Amino acid sequence: VQLVESGGGLVQPGGSLRLSCAASGFTFSRYHMSWYRQAPGKEREWVATTISSSDSTRYANSVKDRFTISRDNAKNTVYLQMNSLKPEDTAVYYCKARYVNYEYWGQGTQVTVSS
Repeated sequence: VQLVESGGGLVQPGGSLRLSCAASGFTFSRYHMSWYRQAPGKEREWVATTISSSDSTRYANSVKDRFTISRDNAKNTVYLQMNSLKPEDTAVYYCKARYVNYEYWGQGTQVTVSS
């Protein structure tokens, strides 16, 4: 099982980034896919989820209307489009796969929002 995030980097406030998480080793379409983030000195927090076999998505209030989570089951990939980025969005972003009792995490990708 492997989850590999990519797309992080340094961006100015107000800018955009698109994160990707490529999955392998499990039946991707069955799994709920989520993004979490962890800022320095803070606990990891949930950002967004896309429900398996559904178009349903959910967002934390702090990112609603700015971030969009999506998935491509044919490519076994989940995305996080991040717009109108703020300095407080600076964190390591992780993707997570969950299905019943199974849960997998990626290694994270750093997002830094700074001028």
